[in-house]
Amino acid sequence: MTSVPTRVAATLSFRNIGAVYVWLAIVVLFSVWAPDTFPTVITVKQVLNGNAVAGLVALSVVPPLAARVFDLSVAYTMSLTSVLTAHFLVSTGLGPFGAITLAMAAALLVGVVNALVVVVLRVDSFIATLATGALIQSLITMVTNDSSITGVQLLAKPFANLAQLDAGGITLPVLYLLLAALAIWFVLEHTASGRRLYATGFNADAARLQGVRTDRLRALTLVASALLSGFAGVVFASSVGSGSPTAGTPYLLSAYAAAFVGATQLRAGRFNAWGTVLAVLLLGTGITGLGLATSAQWAASLFTGSVLIVALVLTGGRIALPTVLRRRTATPPGPEHPTRRADDESRSVPAGGTRT
Repeated sequence: MTSVPTRVAATLSFRNIGAVYVWLAIVVLFSVWAPDTFPTVITVKQVLNGNAVAGLVALSVVPPLAARVFDLSVAYTMSLTSVLTAHFLVSTGLGPFGAITLAMAAALLVGVVNALVVVVLRVDSFIATLATGALIQSLITMVTNDSSITGVQLLAKPFANLAQLDAGGITLPVLYLLLAALAIWFVLEHTASGRRLYATGFNADAARLQGVRTDRLRALTLVASALLSGFAGVVFASSVGSGSPTAGTPYLLSAYAAAFVGATQLRAGRFNAWGTVLAVLLLGTGITGLGLATSAQWAASLFTGSVLIVALVLTGGRIALPTVLRRRTATPPGPEHPTRRADDESRSVPAGGTRT
């Protein structure tokens, strides 16, 4: 049994919470670089409020990634619900509840279509969701003619309060982010479905041999991803007071950057909710600091892309393979058993791959 100091040292190690130390270093850097504008309470509120929607989109990709499924349609789904909510409010006379309900129904439909294509038709998730995104973009163009939808209905209560109501300068989207992270954390870490989801992500074939309904889990993650990214689109429309046909485009790269950085934190090697939130705040702090310290438009994209590359390097060999290899060396040899054979088969699959 490990001692308390050992457990504390492991918890506070760079390997476990390295992003926290990087985050603190970024804070110090920009506090020195822009001492008049960065180290203020206003900046703290700006980081929290300005990255809540980005955090929702980032969390939307965590369940699919935990099951080794990519959903590249989240940005398009966000744009879709943004413009549909605005369209129903401005052009049809529906109230906020009806408009949001119809927009979320569209997001649900996107999730179901993704699940059918990926799980039933066995199309690679990367290609399938990218194709779905192209179809969604065509629908968005048909509805908006590539122009933002504006109207006084989007600026009026109660719809505006959905994102603009605040307490002490902290807006409601920050609360939505915390609730979404709490829900995903609970499902992944404290339910049997979460354990089965991780098992599916490590190796779907081995999990299937153990009786896990991998196809159902993968389908559900795609539906959940579409619903959460769709909700992010509704919140975005309420926040800016318009429905933008490109609302979700800037969030796709940062969402995956945050998810992969999050996979190196707290639960190293596993995509997790709180690590993703931490990564969102790290990225948001860096981008906000760059905005305050320099006017270069390319700086934010450079920062996000660099962080994503570093995260991929750090997670590439740790998400699946080293964990099972360590487990293998720690398991004493014994008589052949069907369960052990299935586990051995899972170890023969490279990280991120599936057996054919």
